[in-house]
Amino acid sequence: MPQLPVYLDNMATTPVDPRVVEAMLPFFTKDFGNPASKLHEYGCRAADAVEDAREAVATLIGATSREIVFSSGTTESNNLALKGTAEQLRSRGNKIISCSTEHVSVLNPLHQLSENGFEVVLLPVDSAGVLDIDRLASEIDEQTILISVMAGNNETGTVHDLEALGDLAKSKGVLWHCDAAQAVGKIPFSVNIGADLVSLSAHKLYGPKGVGALYVRSRNPRVRLVTQLSGGAHERGLRGGTLNVPGSVGFGAAARLLQTEGSQVAEKVLELRSRFLARLTDDLESIRLNGHPTSFVPGCINLEIAGVDSAGLIASMKAIAVASAAACSSGGTEPSHVLKAMGRSNTQAAASIRIGIGRFNSEAEIDFATDCIVRQVRTLRRDSLRSTGFGRETVGMVG
Repeated sequence: MPQLPVYLDNMATTPVDPRVVEAMLPFFTKDFGNPASKLHEYGCRAADAVEDAREAVATLIGATSREIVFSSGTTESNNLALKGTAEQLRSRGNKIISCSTEHVSVLNPLHQLSENGFEVVLLPVDSAGVLDIDRLASEIDEQTILISVMAGNNETGTVHDLEALGDLAKSKGVLWHCDAAQAVGKIPFSVNIGADLVSLSAHKLYGPKGVGALYVRSRNPRVRLVTQLSGGAHERGLRGGTLNVPGSVGFGAAARLLQTEGSQVAEKVLELRSRFLARLTDDLESIRLNGHPTSFVPGCINLEIAGVDSAGLIASMKAIAVASAAACSSGGTEPSHVLKAMGRSNTQAAASIRIGIGRFNSEAEIDFATDCIVRQVRTLRRDSLRSTGFGRETVGMVG
């Protein structure tokens, strides 16, 4: 019997690797200096640790350390990338193109920019959540200054054609911002595919919460931004405020671990994913995978379970932790905007759950979770059949 509850919400956040915690601990008590205070040893030790972490994060994505700006997380990084670029390039153009399935920390800043005179175009996706590159190309004109398209979707795990996105942006001379919080460390990713701005998060990578980063390309082209958080010359003037030293150190430690162990972690997670889906589809009918069948972030599984309300299902399974929607918006009552953009109805979206498998999950946990889901779905369907007649028509597993 695994330890309960079984945690399967690793797309929302991951547990911090104990080795990351160990690396962070001295910077709470012993090496607690402010990295901006370089006139004494405490400040110098903190500054050196931050720079070591910056180098590790940069190496993870094929960048240089001077291209990494530490932030409080992906939301801040997305805001700096979008608003900073828009304000910097406003004299050149006012059009920004993005995708209907982006995270709300991209969609909300874009909405604010649209209220301030920018033309924002949100392109549709197909039923698997994939953006049509040709459609994107047709939307780019002389007023376009930025494309913002994520790498891996936080709800479905769908991965766009990243190399094609990079090639298109370069050929059109348009900057590409990529929210890669859910992709880096989980699938092969490098800024050399042509990304000019990349948002990252530590707590999606077995690092601490409250710290992230923004990659800002330094050459070919050199990207300039208008700072959004003023208050000092920190982070090359792009982000004011005293740095989160323990968090930055933790981010660096998590990045180093992924440099050496990332491929093995991805292989393990992919095996657990296959086991989860095989066990579930063997025992349940009328379930559908929401997302691309072959191009995905390994740990993310989004399933529509016909005849079941996901909120009721999750409430009935106290022994496992899964999600009914993106964690950032799960407190609301609206259907998932991602699933709606993929053509799902309100009923289908309400019947969908998200499972996030991580490096610390085990086969025993997967088996326990699938048994629990099968048992509860059968109970809920039986109750639904008695009251509504569900079950007279069913559909099989759809990839």
